[in-house]
Amino acid sequence: MACASNFSPFAMVAARFSSLIPPRNSIFGYDAIVLFVKDLAMNVRDSCQDMIQGSPSESNGFGEEEEPQAVFNVLDGILKDTLDRLKAIRETAVAPEVIMAKISSTIDCLEHEDIIRVLCLEGKLNAALWLRSKLLTKWCVPNVITHNYLVNAFCKVGCLDMAESLIREMLAHGPLPNCETFNTFIRGYCLKGDVDKALTLFDSMPKHGIKPNKITCNILLHALCKEGLVEGARDFLAGFLSNEYETAPIDLITATILIDGYLKNGDVAEAILLRTKMLQEGTCIDDVALNVLIHGFCSNQKVKLAFSCFGEFIKRGILPDVFTCNTFLSYYCKIGAFDEALNMLGLMLDCGVAPDCITYKMIVQGLCLHGEVDKAAKLLSCMLENSTVPQPIIWNCIIYGYGKCGDTKNALSIGEQMIALGVPPNTYTYNAMIYALSKEGNINGALSLKREMDQRGLVPDLVTYNMLVGATCNLGLIQFALQLYDEMLRRGYIPDVVTYTELIKGYCLKGQLNEAKEIFARIWSSGLQVDHVPSLILVKGYCKNEGLKQSLSLFDNLLNE
Repeated sequence: MACASNFSPFAMVAARFSSLIPPRNSIFGYDAIVLFVKDLAMNVRDSCQDMIQGSPSESNGFGEEEEPQAVFNVLDGILKDTLDRLKAIRETAVAPEVIMAKISSTIDCLEHEDIIRVLCLEGKLNAALWLRSKLLTKWCVPNVITHNYLVNAFCKVGCLDMAESLIREMLAHGPLPNCETFNTFIRGYCLKGDVDKALTLFDSMPKHGIKPNKITCNILLHALCKEGLVEGARDFLAGFLSNEYETAPIDLITATILIDGYLKNGDVAEAILLRTKMLQEGTCIDDVALNVLIHGFCSNQKVKLAFSCFGEFIKRGILPDVFTCNTFLSYYCKIGAFDEALNMLGLMLDCGVAPDCITYKMIVQGLCLHGEVDKAAKLLSCMLENSTVPQPIIWNCIIYGYGKCGDTKNALSIGEQMIALGVPPNTYTYNAMIYALSKEGNINGALSLKREMDQRGLVPDLVTYNMLVGATCNLGLIQFALQLYDEMLRRGYIPDVVTYTELIKGYCLKGQLNEAKEIFARIWSSGLQVDHVPSLILVKGYCKNEGLKQSLSLFDNLLNE
């Protein structure tokens, strides 16, 4: 037995089998192959031991040459048979694509369809198309739902040509498109504003054996109303119903689309008539339809009708939402009825309707535009007391409002409070504070704010430079204004009429009329739209410095130009 354990053929077996074991990343189990080889080695060892035990005792040490040779012959036979079997296994292992193709044609096809849909939702269209092409090469055609995902993704990004190409492939090779496919494609053209093409697609649906549904109708109705073609929308609906595409009366969504179209077109009577018809047919008007009516009535200055719809909310026990309240707030702010707007805000809070950023923005902007900046600041304080930190646009409106009123102290105070509360100021914030300082002639403070912008990584825009150029020209610092003008050019900004007008004013104040006239000529050569302001400033400058005769001569030249 000791001799068998040290028998050299076992080393040869191990060496030869080691080259046949596949790598660990093989599609076959590495551990299974190892166990197979170990089992084979045990069989060889047992065979050797049987042969040795069956030999004469004096030959157990292989003193004779014939008997070991017989052992080797047996081993060679076993090894040859085993090697042939392993060779066949290994040849199959090095061709995994054959097995993968069989797998892909069954279960993996469904998994790949799911992956294509996820890629479409994530906007990775190139990858989705690539995976689709790979499936097609394996004779696995994704189903119509997967293709609809692709069509929808292309329509969303505006690649309607790709969507059309995909639908042509579906019509030619399958799967056949369904109503949802065409609805998606029609919606894509409607979003692009090409209603004619959308209607052409609608007309082609019956040719392909596809019956349009209510969704098709509503998509096209909405597109026609959006383009202001309300009469066309009504005729289309009549044709849709008469062609037996839909036998049931128009539903709530369809009616809401038409009502919205009527009201946006100013046809209040038709909207009321359709609403009455809906009530007579027993169609329950939901909160969306009521909001459409309220918004439309307010837009057409029919606030009493809007409040009648508001009353329906209360009768049904439905709390008005923030959209409803914002509609009334917008109406009151536009007409300057801020007491009513603030009362509506209080009603919102009493009803538990949380105001959003649009609510506060409308009120603050309206108050500031009408000079009620102090009320806007009080509203800001109320927001802060309720732990509501407004967006930068609300702070900017109040800062600008104080600056416009000449209250620089409060403008800067609001700006400092904004920064202290951690609200990041933007370029518009600094422009509002620079405007306040420039208006009172504090050019040093304005330039200091410009330097602070650079330190915060905010880039001054054309408005910033125009305000600084105007402030320096008003103080007679024309050379400093030209330096700012050069800096503006270096940063890539193109001067506009305001820039040139401020420089003309600066030169006229210094009595440098030739330079002012040169700037005026530069406006004409630049192709900018020129109003009466630069001409008026230049004529006044000539009247002041050259006399009436020269100014009349200049005026004649301007008229001839």
